[in-house]
Amino acid sequence: MEYTDFASLPFLQGFGPYLIFVLIIALIWTMVIKGIALWHAARNGHKIWFVVLLVVNTIGILELLYVLVFSKKDTASQTPVPEVSQ
Repeated sequence: MEYTDFASLPFLQGFGPYLIFVLIIALIWTMVIKGIALWHAARNGHKIWFVVLLVVNTIGILELLYVLVFSKKDTASQTPVPEVSQ
């Protein structure tokens, strides 16, 4: 299979297999980091972040920022969980 059907984009001639590989890697990366970010947003109760992360596609940049910077739980606002004695 030859990927040289880039007649309308001459600067891409010969880059077909590499371009497809990069796109597949970007797709996998986006799906994984978006899933992690959405999971964190749901667990932390950040409804606005959840919607923004779900709608906006930034190839994982916004999702990575959320996971690394904004998803930290605020320990001062959490209510303590009572211990269960046996």
